[in-house]
Amino acid sequence: MKLQLNKFLEIKSVWKLALENRSYRTRLAITIFLLAIVLFFLAKFLAYNEDRPGFSFNDPFLSSFDPVDVTWFTFALIYIGLIAALGFLAFHPARLLVALQSYTLVAALRLITIYFLPLNAPIHIIPLEDPFIEFFGGGTTLLRDLFFSGHTSTMFLFFLTAKGKKLKTVFLICTILIAFLVLIQHVHYTIDVLAAPFFAYTSYRISRLINKKKKEKNKISI
Repeated sequence: MKLQLNKFLEIKSVWKLALENRSYRTRLAITIFLLAIVLFFLAKFLAYNEDRPGFSFNDPFLSSFDPVDVTWFTFALIYIGLIAALGFLAFHPARLLVALQSYTLVAALRLITIYFLPLNAPIHIIPLEDPFIEFFGGGTTLLRDLFFSGHTSTMFLFFLTAKGKKLKTVFLICTILIAFLVLIQHVHYTIDVLAAPFFAYTSYRISRLINKKKKEKNKISI
């Protein structure tokens, strides 16, 4: 109980310091606003994209084996990674800002790449249905939000924004596992997964550059 209280007080302290900085408050507000807009349009577009004419191609790697349903394992890793990332980022406001900005760019890039590459789902796809959403009876399972892999790129962003060798190693392993799992289930083409880290890294570097240009009176280390 005492440890939890100390952690809470530490989080309260770092956020108090961060929010006292006008530049940080402004960037955080703008980032959240832009993220909400991008996610809104991405959701609308992905729903439209499901019925849009597309194309398929032969993936030699996927063609070499039959798909296996690993949905529960995949989402277990995703949610564990998400909880771990949020738990870490709660202590690091500046890193959280970079993570949010990076994710906003990743979401925007996915909208653009899926628009220009309207791929049909792999022939033997086993739909990746979120068990949490399915439990509450909502949501539509998307089959054609393909290039590039959102799950892989998001986990790689957790790796990039993490601090410390152990935590970064955990997120890197999770990224590799999720990449293989979505391929095992034929949810994505191989190129979708291979491209994801490059888009995630590009988004991360842009976010870092944006924040480095801001000379803050009370500097918050990233």
